Amino acid sequence: MLGIDPFSMVDDWARGLLTGESVAGRRAPRFMPIDVYKVDDHYSLIADLPGVDPGSIDLNVDNGVLTLSAHRSALSDEGVQWLANERFAGTYRRQITLGEGVDPAKISAAYDNGVLTVTIPVAEKTKPRKVAIEHSGAGRQEITAGSEAASG
Repeated sequence: MLGIDPFSMVDDWARGLLTGESVAGRRAPRFMPIDVYKVDDHYSLIADLPGVDPGSIDLNVDNGVLTLSAHRSALSDEGVQWLANERFAGTYRRQITLGEGVDPAKISAAYDNGVLTVTIPVAEKTKPRKVAIEHSGAGRQEITAGSEAASG
């Protein structure tokens, strides 16, 4: 199970106020849109990172928290008369709390056309498994752990 940290944006905002990281007249990144879903034996996290330099993307896991950060550079203001300046520039950061049922050692990621895809495998120990039940007379019967129906 994965959990999104709803307070990370507030933390980033407070950090910007305390450290002065924001540039006057520029909009700092407010969020990094992500989708998170489970398919079969893994979770997928999809993050939109258009215009981000792939070398600036950092993905790490520490104490059950996956942290994703990336940086998009701003254009130089030198000789520029801005007519509109709506695109975010700066550092994006999101944190996801990983549950006990994932395998952090096997997390993988790929960046393609401005989209980062992170694959978070379900740990082997939490996957459903078949348990053989022996009983006299009829041989063996298998039951899938966690299911209500038995197959024979």
